[in-house]
Amino acid sequence: MATTVIGTREIRPIRFWESTNGQKAIMAVTGIVLLLFVFFHMLGNLQFFEGREQINFYGAALRRFPEALWAARVILLVSVVLHIWSSVKLAVRKNGARPTGYTARKNINSSYASRTMYWSGPILLAFIIYHLLHLTAGAIQPGGAFVEGDVYGNLVKGFSVWYVSLWYIISMILLGLHIRHGAWSLFQSLGMNHPRHTPLLKKLAMLFAVVVVLGYVAIPVSILAGVRP
Repeated sequence: MATTVIGTREIRPIRFWESTNGQKAIMAVTGIVLLLFVFFHMLGNLQFFEGREQINFYGAALRRFPEALWAARVILLVSVVLHIWSSVKLAVRKNGARPTGYTARKNINSSYASRTMYWSGPILLAFIIYHLLHLTAGAIQPGGAFVEGDVYGNLVKGFSVWYVSLWYIISMILLGLHIRHGAWSLFQSLGMNHPRHTPLLKKLAMLFAVVVVLGYVAIPVSILAGVRP
């Protein structure tokens, strides 16, 4: 008696987080987390202009609940790692879909911010590492001895060194470019790109980026100019 064997094809579903849409979703979610941190961290830093007592109180308040502080740090670290991982995956996938380069590349319908996303990211990562070593851990002391708890004094000493302030300002400008394109890409990933809303969303992304850059660079600029509370 003959037995008929019907072949079956194994179907391996592509996991959502490994698909292009999944990678974009990861970038969008982690981008929201990082944008919120950048904005509220800026608000906290601006307390510098309220004087030594206030900014030092703010710093002490952050350390008052170490469990919450470390939980926030872990969330931020995971968000940064996932954000970088998904951006690399998308870049590799994009380059793989276009194996041969352009004979004469033309940047049509792309902003300067979008064209600098991939190289501004690593520069910002290097800045974050330096910034943490400088003003959080105190391992780098370009302007004088780091004093635990004296946020005001550490800021003044650090940003009084012109090249430290310059590095900070350039990094914040790159951050603004990154946010300008990243925030808009976030809207697109969430399906909010519509001819009716697109102009407004682009303006909001630009406004947010400008506010963040001005808010952060105000401190080193004022310190270099000798204008401080």
